[in-house]
Amino acid sequence: MTIGSVEYTTFTGWIEPPTDIRPALDRDLSCDVAVVGGGMGGMVTALRLAERGQDVVLLEAEFCGYGASSRNGGQIASVPGGDLRLLSVFYPKKVRGMVRMAENSARFVEDLMERHDIECDYVANGLAFAAVSPVQMLRVRTIAKILHRAGGHGTVGTSEELGLPRGFVGGMREAVGGALNPGKLCRGVRRALLASSAQVYEKTRVSDVSRRGGKVVITTAGGTLTAKQVVLATNSYSGEWDITPKRLSVPLWLLEVETEPIAQERIDALGWTSRSGLITQHQIMENYRLTARNSMVFGVRRVERGKKYPLANKAPDPAMVEELAAAFRSRFPSLADVAVERAWGGWIAITSSWLSIAGKLGDNVYYSIACNGHGLAQAPYVGSLIADLIVDGTRHEDLDDIWAKEPKFPPFAFVGPLGLRTVWAVDRLNDMLNGSRRRARKGVVRSR
Repeated sequence: MTIGSVEYTTFTGWIEPPTDIRPALDRDLSCDVAVVGGGMGGMVTALRLAERGQDVVLLEAEFCGYGASSRNGGQIASVPGGDLRLLSVFYPKKVRGMVRMAENSARFVEDLMERHDIECDYVANGLAFAAVSPVQMLRVRTIAKILHRAGGHGTVGTSEELGLPRGFVGGMREAVGGALNPGKLCRGVRRALLASSAQVYEKTRVSDVSRRGGKVVITTAGGTLTAKQVVLATNSYSGEWDITPKRLSVPLWLLEVETEPIAQERIDALGWTSRSGLITQHQIMENYRLTARNSMVFGVRRVERGKKYPLANKAPDPAMVEELAAAFRSRFPSLADVAVERAWGGWIAITSSWLSIAGKLGDNVYYSIACNGHGLAQAPYVGSLIADLIVDGTRHEDLDDIWAKEPKFPPFAFVGPLGLRTVWAVDRLNDMLNGSRRRARKGVVRSR
């Protein structure tokens, strides 16, 4: 739908839906390995299994790439999701492994693009942890120290030194990864999957996953799929069946907005020479990035928790889109007249520990939640490692570091409506205080 001049879509602004959607499962079928979920994680898991000669079937409720895989900001990150400061306090022994896995994930996706000749506007310019205030810059420096101690790589500097927009104080730019069109990436992986020996059934919603006679039976409206082993790669949609571990993750709804194309000379005037994507150091981040057509995509700032399954296919709230647009204008005042063209949203999964997680239920059902905001790289990499585990029987060290010995997870904190609203309010208070300090400094300069 269109309100004013803004297009509100229930899919994504990055790409149109595919025109060759595969038919739904319409009969009873059996296979060696079934993959449930056709996002980046599920597609790469099935592709890897097919490449290794396995009899694999993938089931997807809509079409491959429908969910967060095509809807995100298009950043290939090489640093773990979540707050590294808190992770280093609560999980000090896991930080080094998480940092290594994050960098390996980014390199894996770069290799995936090359191996399958996927053109997705990728620029390896590193994601930047950007500070909008001196206080946020202190946080950036602390995170950088933790990252470097854990063997990670990132460069800290002023906005001028890193080629970030002049309106930001400075930041840390990651050494691996960059920006791309996630819709094109998903479409390229989908093309490779459909060309493989894997059987793919789209428009096939799974209503139940259960065990029977030592095998796993997956029930759909059109038929059942019986498999020796199953991989649940459903990300934020992981709570629809009883077999899913309790408190594995919570779904959060995020928004992304895209502007009209911006003249190159206006972008040049920002000092954004690196064109690196930006994530601010608020408790609920804002992200900003330039696209191949010189529009700007930005998002998050406010999140909404999913209340029940199945998750709703939502259109963006115009009031939330306007809030994001107002934030864009405050971060980039010289672009205040640039119009918003489209908005979309999607569900991501957050774990209660903020750790990436993979595990096994019994002896034949695997699952992974490798997201926490950085799933575009981590989910497919972890999926490939699970595929290799199924074939070889041994776990890669990166999988070992996130493996859940038991499917038991702590309760969620601060992600209820009140908690999310409180965190948002703290961010806005800090923005207001930072604005007051800026105005005070300008007043001192003028008085001199």
